[in-house]
This record gives sequence, structure tokens and C-alpha cells, in this order.
Amino acid sequence: MAFDVARIRGLFPALGDGWIHFDGAVGMLVPEQVASAVSTAMRAPVSGPGGAFPASQRAESIVTAARRAVADLVGADPAAVVLGPSSSVLLRRLVDALAERWTIGDEVVVSRLDEEANIAPWRRAAKRVGAVVRWGEIDIETCELPAWQYENLVSARTKAVAVTLASGSVGTRPDVPTVIEFAKRVGALVVVDATYAAPFVPLDLQELGADVMVVSAQAWGGPAVGALVFRDPELLERISSVSLEPNARGAARLELGAHPYPLLAGLVASIDYLAGLDDAATGSRRERLVTSLGSAKSYQAGLLAQLSTELRSLRHVMVIGDAMRRIPSLAFTVANKKAPEISEYLASQGLCAFADDGSGGVFASLGVAEVGGAVRIGLAHYSNVFEVNQLVRVLEELR
Repeated sequence: MAFDVARIRGLFPALGDGWIHFDGAVGMLVPEQVASAVSTAMRAPVSGPGGAFPASQRAESIVTAARRAVADLVGADPAAVVLGPSSSVLLRRLVDALAERWTIGDEVVVSRLDEEANIAPWRRAAKRVGAVVRWGEIDIETCELPAWQYENLVSARTKAVAVTLASGSVGTRPDVPTVIEFAKRVGALVVVDATYAAPFVPLDLQELGADVMVVSAQAWGGPAVGALVFRDPELLERISSVSLEPNARGAARLELGAHPYPLLAGLVASIDYLAGLDDAATGSRRERLVTSLGSAKSYQAGLLAQLSTELRSLRHVMVIGDAMRRIPSLAFTVANKKAPEISEYLASQGLCAFADDGSGGVFASLGVAEVGGAVRIGLAHYSNVFEVNQLVRVLEELR
């Protein structure tokens, strides 16, 4: 494996702004090849699909390439890839379509570990039809999501189970395969949010066994495009269509309006970027993705371990949670400091990090609001040891 962080940093023009970016949890910076792909596509004549002329054919080829790229990323069939403006919009479309078949007393299961994008649509749809929302709870000490509880959470009335593959707030990677096993015993549909896991973990939808996986290209430095990927393309024909086309088939049934073709070109380039994270990776794009993301996972695990260890050595800093399996994201508090104060101080020292007041999401479950909120740190492919050391040094001086 060859994860050369210095080479990777050279792919990001925005790193020349002089700031240290620990804001990766809300989306990485954009590699040059992605910006170039979008710009090139915007300069070329692109029309709507279905025509016999080059501009129309170019549109069709871009959409086809985007479906193939996402399929390679998650290990799925391109015919099962639904494209849209964001993962949250696509999840809302999916939930609304599924909820048309729910009745009073049906159940959906969500988790306290998930981001609001994978909770709110289910809660709203359940309220609309009189369904019951059941919650997977987290361990407040470790921020783990115990999988054993799902054996009792699901029942014969459970229609869907929504769970994250990794938390963008505290980094936890729950035991999703076991959650899926319990859900399948009762015939429930499983929707997995892989938004935060996708930049760091090799994905395999077929092996995982979830019914639907959602990803967002912004998480790994791509454009504002999301995708829903179905393990079985036939499932798309069994849910209600939202398309403006009455005869829409397959993935088009959940796609609304014209595609943003330049952004889809950028999506392809961003997945090619992921495939090249390890410059020693060879084979098909799918094979290179597995190798490269495996290399990224190993590199980031070492960087996260160093950051976590050094932060825990600071007596006035409390790192939230300590899950066994993680992505390179964490949150912390500082004694006698509110989160906005910490974030502003970091910014004054040239470090980007977001404050969370603790009023929602996983932090609300942990009661973080009572101590003034938390600061979220998201490492990225371009993060390095020097930046980690700078963060620790700055926090040492924050008393």
C-alpha cells in the first residue's frame, strides 16, 4: 500500500489558503481534477437525453458514466443507482415513496447515532401515517450503538430500519451487519447511510446486505450530488415513482427533473480521485477503489489514534466517546469553555473546526448542551501529522 499524503495534498489547490482544515466532517475540499471536470463539462455542448445529435448523446454518456462510477464505489449494479442533488433530498424521496404503503401501527427503527438527514424523513413520514418510531440507543460512555438491542427493537410490524455506517459527529462505526441480520428476520427494509464512511472505508453493498445505501459526493471532495443505491434493481419497480415521466423505469423513477450534467461529470472525476489515493493500486476502477480506500483507512486510523491519544492527555480537554471501530472524526469539549468560544479561538489560530451547541443529533442524546456544546474535528485525506500537532499545541494553550 502506498498512501502518500504529500502527493495527495498537491491535488488540492484550496490548501494554499493558509488554513488548517479540520472541517472535513461536513465535506472535504475539492481536488483539481474534479473542478476541471465540472468546468470542462460546462464548456461543452450538453443537451437533454434522447436526441440523435452529439450534445444529447453527451448527456446520456455522462449520466451512464456517473451511474457506473457510483456502482464501482459501492459494489453494485449501475442500473440500481439513483442520482440526485443530495443524500438528504434522495432519502426524503425514498421515505415518502415507501410510506405510501404504511398503515397505522406500522413501525420504523432509527438510531440516536444517525445524523438528522437519516432521522427526520422517517419521523415525519411515520407521524403522517400514524406509524411508530422506535429508537436504537447509544452507549453514552463509548458512543457505541449496541447491535444486540435491535433484536428487540424490530417486530413483525417493522417496515424499515435506518442506520448509519459511520457517525460524522463522533466517528463511531456500528456493527451494521448484525443490525441487518435482525432486520431481515422480520422482513424489514434496511437503509444504510454511508455518507461519512464512504471517503474512508471500502464499501460492498452486496456483501453488507443492506437494501439501500446512500452516499454524498461532497463528503469526499466531489460536487453537490448524492446517490441512492439499491442492492436489487427490481426493488425500484416496486416503490412509487416520483418522476415527471409517467413511463419512467428503474432508477429514473426516483429522479426528478433534469440532471446537472457538469456536476455528474465532477462526480465521476471525484470517484476516479478516490481510486487513485494509493498510487500503487492497479486493476479495474472497482479494484483500485478497494485498494486505495483500504490504504486511506490505514493511514487515517494511525492519524486519528495519535490525535485522540494526545487530546486525552490534556487534562482540560474531554474527547467524547471511545468506540472500537471508527472513521477519522471526533468531538471534544474544553473545561469552562463553550463550543463557539473554542471554535473562534481555533479560527484565530488558523484552524477550521465547527462548533455544535449540542441541541440536536447525537450530542443531544449525550447531554453535551449542558457543558456548552462540543467541537467537531473531521480529518481528511490531506490531513497530516503536522496539522494534528498544531491542533494539540493550540488546545494546550487554551485554558
